[in-house]
Amino acid sequence: MVKYQSSSLDAVFSALGDPTRRAILAQLAQGESRVTDLAAPYSMSLPAVSKHLKVLEEAGLVAREKDGRVIRCRLDPQPLQGAADWIGQYQRFWEAQFDALGAFIENLEQ
Repeated sequence: MVKYQSSSLDAVFSALGDPTRRAILAQLAQGESRVTDLAAPYSMSLPAVSKHLKVLEEAGLVAREKDGRVIRCRLDPQPLQGAADWIGQYQRFWEAQFDALGAFIENLEQ
């Protein structure tokens, strides 16, 4: 894997490693939202939520746009495709392992 892709993938998995950030992404999957609306479900300060958003933004998962005093965020799902592709490689590996195990058990039963 190319170094840039590796660091990009690292940033995505690091961003996804926090439950608050995953919840924020789930909120944004429903549509664009203001930072204050994203912060509402959490018992944390607005600056703390902004720090989570910065991590998501650095991973390329969130785009922020300032309109006067209002900051709007939207999900950019493209970086998730790289993570899904990486996970998909291991899914194919495990499916092959389970198929081999199934064939082995079937041979034992015969």
